[in-house]
This record gives sequence, structure tokens and C-alpha cells, in this order.
Amino acid sequence: MRPSGRKTDELRPISIETGITRHAEGSCLIKCGDTHVLCTATIDERVPPFLKNTGLGWVTAEYGMLPRATNTRMRREAKEGQSGRTQEIQRLIGRSLRAGVDRVALGERQIIVDCDVIQADGGTRCASITGGWVALKLAVKKLMKAGLITSDPLVYPVAAVSCGIYAGQPVLDLDYPEDSEAGVDGNFVLTGGRLIEVQMSAEGATFTRDQMTTLLDLADKGVAALMDAQRAAIA
Repeated sequence: MRPSGRKTDELRPISIETGITRHAEGSCLIKCGDTHVLCTATIDERVPPFLKNTGLGWVTAEYGMLPRATNTRMRREAKEGQSGRTQEIQRLIGRSLRAGVDRVALGERQIIVDCDVIQADGGTRCASITGGWVALKLAVKKLMKAGLITSDPLVYPVAAVSCGIYAGQPVLDLDYPEDSEAGVDGNFVLTGGRLIEVQMSAEGATFTRDQMTTLLDLADKGVAALMDAQRAAIA
């Protein structure tokens, strides 16, 4: 029995509310159970120096947790003093979102996706990727409406979910009580039925090839449901 009472292949309740902030070109609040993340997308008509005059666009991300996102207060991180975890997560978000982007169609501009964790209960990086794509899509729709681009550069939706082995059972979408006790913990990022990235490690128990396949199947099912929620949000 999972602490939440969910079935092994059951996601936490998910909601995605768009238009959360007034000024961002795209924004949403994604809630995966008790994990809540505010995602905003900002359009910048400049690209990083290494892409100047290449005709290619860029998508990048920044990630942070508010001081009381967890049960104890964390200190705010200055950009120059970010933890290794924060840097790793925001790079993952950026890589994941770029995998679904036609950077030629985007044109020589940059979209910055900010993911701020309001409340954490496991799976914050996965929620950030899933919500970040919605914010990115909304920003791109504004570019198309303004006639600044002629075709949608977002080739595929991108979403992510965690899977792991808890109490000896492969389970989908770990919350914090499961994540903290899991023998195996993994994050799966997918787009268009294909894998972008898999992060998996044994956290006290090794796992078999068959268990890995089961976790991949669970991730496929979970991401399909998340993409349905994404489509509903942008509709």
C-alpha cells in the first residue's frame, strides 16, 4: 500500500492553470498533488553571444525553490551561489524543453522559462518541465499571433514524471514520503513517444532489467496523461 493510497500506476491529481501572471508572455501554475510550481516564459529578442548571426533560437530555464516550499525554511539562493542541485535541475529543464523545439522556426530569439517551486512534495523537476512546456507554448502562440514567426517551432510536447521502486514495487509519480524511502528513484522525460532523458539510480537496492522496463512502461502511461492535461490547459 502506498502512503497516499494510490494504485501503483496512478498519478497524483494534476491541474494546470494558465494566465497566472500579468506580464509574462506565457505562464501557468502546475499542481501535481502537493507539489506546486509557478512557470513563466519570457521572450527576449536577443540570443546568447554564441548563437548571434546563426539564425537559431534558444530556450533556457531557471529553477528555484521559495524559502518555505518545504517543511523548513531554506535560504534564498543568489545566482552566483546556487547549489549544485539547482544548477543541475535548471540545465535539465532547459535541455528537455529544447528537445521539442525547431530552433530554426523559432528564429534568432531566446525564450527563458522560470520555474519557481511554491510548495514541494517530490517531483519538482518533473512538474517544472511539464508546466514549463505549457508556459513556453503560450509564449510561442503570442509570437505567432503577432506574426513574428510563421510556423509553430514546438514540434512535440514535452513532459516528465518520476517512477521508482517503493517497498519492492515499481510505482508511478513518487511523492516525498515515497521518494525519501524508495530503493530506486528515476525521472523520465519524454516527447513525441521518444525518450529525451532518463535519470535513475539505486538508493539502497539494485534493480533488474525487467524492473527498468516496467518503470519505462509506467513513465509512458504517466506522461501520456500529463500531455492530455497540457493540451487541455493550452486549449
